[in-house]
Amino acid sequence: MNQTKKVKKLATLLLVSALTSVPYAFAAEVSIEVNLPASEGSMNYRPYVAVWIEDENDQTVKTVAVWRKEADWLKDMRRWWRKAGRYDQGELDSVTGATRRAGIHLVKWDATNQQGEPVAAGKYTINIEASREHGGRSWIRQPMTLGGKNQVYTTKAAEELGSMTIKVSN
Repeated sequence: MNQTKKVKKLATLLLVSALTSVPYAFAAEVSIEVNLPASEGSMNYRPYVAVWIEDENDQTVKTVAVWRKEADWLKDMRRWWRKAGRYDQGELDSVTGATRRAGIHLVKWDATNQQGEPVAAGKYTINIEASREHGGRSWIRQPMTLGGKNQVYTTKAAEELGSMTIKVSN
């Protein structure tokens, strides 16, 4: 997108915000350190992972990342699949990548919805789900607020997900 289009888009968003009195989280960025623990045993497969955002009404705002090998097994990330996966197939290619090795992997959310529009300031929930063949399933939810002060959250570890750090820059 060229500079003129960006300026026009920002001006339109500012005007809509001013007219509707809805604050938008223009400069917000959320950094999520997805921690995949090493798996023990001979059947050591990399987990499938989905990261998505929900609003305060538990409605899906955006799928941020999906790490997978075979599309047939996306349904094993049951919570994500039921909430967003089966419905967002058109946009899925833009956020899908290969499974990752054990370790910490950075995922960023730019505070936009599935259509690329900035979301309103308010309460949101980060969801991270992991499923491993011959392993377990884990799902972590972390509430957060956009549009306030900067925040840092640390989640507890689960079977297929290690402790994670989430940084919200408003």
